[in-house]
Amino acid sequence: MHREWITKSEQETLAVGKSIAASLKPGDVLALNGDLGAGKTVFVRGIARGLGVEGIVNSPTYTIVHEYAGRYPLYHFDVYRIEDEQEMLDTGYYDYLEQGIVVIEWAELISGILPKKHAEVCIEKLDADTRKITIESVE
Repeated sequence: MHREWITKSEQETLAVGKSIAASLKPGDVLALNGDLGAGKTVFVRGIARGLGVEGIVNSPTYTIVHEYAGRYPLYHFDVYRIEDEQEMLDTGYYDYLEQGIVVIEWAELISGILPKKHAEVCIEKLDADTRKITIESVE
């Protein structure tokens, strides 16, 4: 599967995330890649809203993972500051994969431990407001 969107605002990026949430189920893993400030957390916020998560959804940069309760559990990882894949494993990463939907910001840093079946999400910053969001299934 290959899907692509061009968004012209934070609200449109949020809406794409929200629309993606409708097709997600426990066990799904989204590996997010994109430059700093590209909109990865906004996209995750949209997924959270689409899953019925209320309240603040922000990047877990210093805590590595935030857990949210919605239609399905959502586990939002930000691995920007981890030292290596072992540090990610020490979080109980594999347990999260079995319990809910997992979204990982900066996933390229742990590419060696991503499940064989996951979706690669690339968010490119085309200009100050415009983003290109590409989702590619990996099996």
